[in-house]
This record gives sequence, structure tokens and C-alpha cells, in this order.
Amino acid sequence: MNRHEAREKAFQILFQLDINDNEPEQAIEEFLEKEERDEFLITLVKGVTKSIPEVDKIIADNLENWTLQRIASVEKSILRISTYEIRFLEEVPINVSINEAVELGNMYGDDKSGKFINGVLSKIIA
Repeated sequence: MNRHEAREKAFQILFQLDINDNEPEQAIEEFLEKEERDEFLITLVKGVTKSIPEVDKIIADNLENWTLQRIASVEKSILRISTYEIRFLEEVPINVSINEAVELGNMYGDDKSGKFINGVLSKIIA
């Protein structure tokens, strides 16, 4: 599994966790079933879930005319992944994290999701 696929699966797991109150390890096991466990995916899911208060504060501090509660679960989950990567995973280039987040937003969100995600992440790195 490459990092793009790992991010996409991590997004799907974190989206489920945002809606359902499961444990991260259980969600990973149920989602992957018989697929091979990927260390980057596990790092993202466990890291984001462990850091949600800090990550959410970073996101909330960089929103204009929005609150974190108003953001749809799709965009919130994507922003959490990218914000976690930017702040805690030095080996991931910032531009890669942002590009991947925008791409996920365009795939899973509505027609304005990618632009919204890009705007928030641009403020975070400024």
C-alpha cells in the first residue's frame, strides 16, 4: 500500500470514528479485515485520534467565519489528517500533505471542499 492509499484508508477510518464512537484499533481491524496492515495508515489513525484536541484547536484557530462544529465530517477528517502530518510528521513534506488533502476533498466532499481545505491548511502553515 502506498502513502496515497494509506491516507485514503485512514480518512475512511477516521470518518467512521467521527460518526461512531469506536476504538481506533477496533476500527482499523474492522476496516482492513484481511488486508495487510500498513504502518503509515496506523500512524495516521492512532496519531490523529490521540491528538484530536490539539489538532482541532489548530484547525479552529485558523477558520474564518466558521466553527469546527459546522464543518462536515468529510472535511473535518481530512483537515485532521493533514494538520497532524504538518505538525507531527516531519518526514512528510508540507506541500505533499496539502495536495493529498485537497485531492481527498475533491474525491469525497462537495465541489467546494478542496478549495476550503486548501484555504484552511494555507492559513495553518502561514
